[in-house]
Amino acid sequence: MKTGFLSLNTLTATLRKPFQMEMSAVTYIVMVAAYFALVLNLPVTSKIYQLAAQSSLSFVASSPLLLFFCFIIIFTLFSLPFVLKPFSVILTLLSSMAFYASMKYNVIFDYGMIENIFETNSGEATSYLSLSSVLYFVVFGLMPALFFSSITVKKAESHFKAVLKRLIAVLVAILGIALIALLFYKDYASVGRNNSYLNKMINPAFAYNTIKYVQRNYLTEPLVYQPLGEDAKLVSVPNGKPNLVVLVVGETARAMNYHYNGYSRNTNPYTEGMGLIAFQNVSSCGTATAVSVPCLFSNMNRGGYNKAQANSRDNAMNVIGRAGVDLTWIDNDGGDKSIAKNFRLLGVDHTANPDLCKDDACYDEVLLPMLDQQIQATDGNKLIAFHIMGSHGPTYYKRYPKDKARFLPDCPRSDIEHCTDEQIVNTYDNTIAYTDFVLAEMINKLKTYQDRYNVALMYISDHGESLGENGIYLHGTPYAIAPKEQTQVPWLMWLPDQYSEQRKIDRECLSASAKTGEYSHDNFFHTLIGFFGVTTQDKNNDMDIISRCQASMS
Repeated sequence: MKTGFLSLNTLTATLRKPFQMEMSAVTYIVMVAAYFALVLNLPVTSKIYQLAAQSSLSFVASSPLLLFFCFIIIFTLFSLPFVLKPFSVILTLLSSMAFYASMKYNVIFDYGMIENIFETNSGEATSYLSLSSVLYFVVFGLMPALFFSSITVKKAESHFKAVLKRLIAVLVAILGIALIALLFYKDYASVGRNNSYLNKMINPAFAYNTIKYVQRNYLTEPLVYQPLGEDAKLVSVPNGKPNLVVLVVGETARAMNYHYNGYSRNTNPYTEGMGLIAFQNVSSCGTATAVSVPCLFSNMNRGGYNKAQANSRDNAMNVIGRAGVDLTWIDNDGGDKSIAKNFRLLGVDHTANPDLCKDDACYDEVLLPMLDQQIQATDGNKLIAFHIMGSHGPTYYKRYPKDKARFLPDCPRSDIEHCTDEQIVNTYDNTIAYTDFVLAEMINKLKTYQDRYNVALMYISDHGESLGENGIYLHGTPYAIAPKEQTQVPWLMWLPDQYSEQRKIDRECLSASAKTGEYSHDNFFHTLIGFFGVTTQDKNNDMDIISRCQASMS
């Protein structure tokens, strides 16, 4: 046995020997830098080609060379013994995943996208797995990483020579960068000034943004908590009934695919005729949940939004709660983003709903029985918020049961780039229609409680979605360059006669305002507080959409 074991080791070593390589640290750095510049940054060099090929092919050709010189400098900084190889191997593995997302979906890994990745649960993350993504990881990540790890980096004859060679490599790289700047400065200045997002496309810019995220969220001392709405008061109504308001926070629904907003398809067949008011022109605070949801509930506007400050002060629901309202957040979409840290937070029990929960995700109708449970649990004024799965991609087909597929053929796969445009749109529209079904069911339930409560419902989406327009898929594009598909969202209100009469809300006025006005998530904090009937000095009436069409309640 021992002889056989030794023979097997000898045979394995003999087979591996032809593939073993030795090279100096500088040669290793140059090789890895070339791979990152020529392969893993193909999305950014291709984008530069699209932007400037007509003006100067030589300028376009210089872009991978510029990246090559930059990477030489970067990898030289990590060329210490026992650091260079692990650093390059790990970075290659991670960069291959970013490469796939950039190539297939035009994803840009800026700080907002990194924030979204960190705050995505495992169930959402697995929805991005596909044969295509695995192949990209193996071919562009695992195989190169194994090759880099197999190379033996030779030790220099002396520390002096080792440092000298690295200095020479860095100096050559600096001279190369200087020469490119000398020849093409105007071209880079022009393209860079008009397309500032290009630097965010460089792979692995995600590493810098990851460090930045960790530093901000785990290594920075929290701010002193700031209470809001300490004077909050719920205005009484003539009939003396408590309020029962349902808030539905949608996921990845874009306004242009809503029939209420002029879309040719009827994607709102279930609530049609229920008297919902649809706001036609509403822009989101961000293009990803991790930004949009906390920004939505904060009293900061999009331009001044700061996550650390938002987490250290009361949000709109907290303010309403200070008026004596019972608050509940029920989540079916990967977390509340700290909105419900000061009140009741409930999740969905997947094991208790096997018919509606599959592959770590549940259809949103699983929330319907929970609505009844929360209404019956306590008396008094209630605000119940539902964070739904909605239209979360790329596995749109997993967001609705097969019997709710209104538009066919759909796209039953996660690598949606392999589906036709028609299939992708059909699948996405099915998610919008299914959300409409869930809203209709909630409204029908609320109607049964009108003898005890003044009932109402509000729906708003966190951000939109790209479905392949201009080669862009999914969401998370930096806001400055994000297409309207990702920033225009639906906002719906259901105010039955009893609620609008008790709150003195002019429905005709509100409907007219919904059709002609321009609004954003900036209005939500103040509007939700006013929608429920709470007054406070921290509510800006000019930002409250309801107050514009409401008689004084004093």
